[in-house]
Amino acid sequence: VFGGCGSAVLAAGFPGLGIGFLGVALAFGLTVLTMAYAIGHISGCHLNPAVSVGLMVGKRFPASELAPYVIAQVLGAIIAGGVLYFIASGQEGFVAGGFASNGFAEHSPGGYSMVAALTAEIVLTFMFLFIILGATDKRAPAALAPVAIGLGLTLIHLVGIPVDNLSVNPARSTGVALFAEPWALQQLWLFWVAPIIGGAIAGVVYPLVAGDAE
Repeated sequence: VFGGCGSAVLAAGFPGLGIGFLGVALAFGLTVLTMAYAIGHISGCHLNPAVSVGLMVGKRFPASELAPYVIAQVLGAIIAGGVLYFIASGQEGFVAGGFASNGFAEHSPGGYSMVAALTAEIVLTFMFLFIILGATDKRAPAALAPVAIGLGLTLIHLVGIPVDNLSVNPARSTGVALFAEPWALQQLWLFWVAPIIGGAIAGVVYPLVAGDAE
């Protein structure tokens, strides 16, 4: 939330030096890549309820630990959103607006419909989880997993940002929606439902495609 949404709020539209949506996509990817190396050995570096659900369905993560992970992910996202809001509001004339929230219809960057956003979130979360499951497979080069996952997240942001600012992460969506205009919370349901569906489907499909890693 702080790395990706922070880049969108503070740097994407900065006059003369804005990083644009390519920079925001890279910021999300680099955040996950660097954090995977930093805390992957501690917690697996899920950072995302949809990832945790997908790993659980794929039998890579115990169901008994799902609730504590999701609580931690959402709390972390809200704290990051609060810190980001505090920094952003230090600029004269600051207006929260969408505050990097995810949205569809009139709140979509490209004017995409609810159905388009729902489809994009399911498909792109499926893609992200499939990359994670493959990159962390015992048969894959372990040291390069964070690189593949971070670049994968960058790639799907390049596709999805114009549609709905791309979530694929319910915690990320929640962390900024709480500080944005009311519409962000009204549309938040989609950015919980769709990523979890996409992650769960990947958890079912990957083992069918790849078989068991002994």
